Amino acid sequence: MVAYKPELLLHGDAPGAWGEYAPITYAERDVLLYAVGIGCTDLQFTFEKHPQFQVFPTFAIRWGGRGSLPETDALPPSPGPLTIDAERHLEFVSPLPHSGTVRVRSRLIAVHPRGKGSAFIEKESEVVDDSGAVCVRMVSGAFRRGVERLGDIEPFEGKGRPPASKHDVPDRAPDIEATAKIAENQAHLYRLSGDYNPLHIDPAAAQFGGFRAPILHGLCTYGFCAQMLLRILCAGDPSRFKSLKVRFSSPVYPGDTLQVVGWHTGADIVAFEARVGEQAVVSNGLFCYR
Repeated sequence: MVAYKPELLLHGDAPGAWGEYAPITYAERDVLLYAVGIGCTDLQFTFEKHPQFQVFPTFAIRWGGRGSLPETDALPPSPGPLTIDAERHLEFVSPLPHSGTVRVRSRLIAVHPRGKGSAFIEKESEVVDDSGAVCVRMVSGAFRRGVERLGDIEPFEGKGRPPASKHDVPDRAPDIEATAKIAENQAHLYRLSGDYNPLHIDPAAAQFGGFRAPILHGLCTYGFCAQMLLRILCAGDPSRFKSLKVRFSSPVYPGDTLQVVGWHTGADIVAFEARVGEQAVVSNGLFCYR
């Protein structure tokens, strides 16, 4: 049995200290591969010679948690199939360079128990360019479901920012709808952006994690939602992307059809869900745009 000791890292609801900036170097090919991995077909994200070629706004989502303090990363880890994305929030401040090196730093903002043998870890991150200007801010929440098997984390008292509350979608017909077919090999494509968790490709690892088959990366689902909302609400203009927040509520499988339904709840704010059939797979969705 391993006990979490969040009181050593957090004091009440106060966040932990920022870690040192970690350099992230990427090439133009990585930018293109990410866009294809989230189902993009828009040439301004998938063709490097396009006159308005840009990095897709959610490209940095994969770096959440980088540049943390070593003692934060020493919290009991889970095997890949038992680590599940729970919530993500990305604020797009300014475009990332097409290639080169950026820096990322993170801090722990919450550690909370989530049922038997499970913990919810939440970190805040920021990405800066070579001038030190902030390009992206993120909050990443993940479930760690045990170190070697379910049930091996001792009970502990949660610390840090209180868990986000659930918000219900309006009880009326949606204002926007969009659907996208998830290709059978979509997880194979997306993992080439750097997430090699076997949960998304190996049937045995998926069964160990409690799933009937390999599931789509949560961050791939996130990207699908982002590009559909950007296309419908912003005519595909990345400069109008402000922020995207989601809670992953159920797995998406390759071959599924993903439906996004949204409701205008304020000026340039859309609350949304993503569904597969009647099942909500993304809840607490909030897209803000310019």
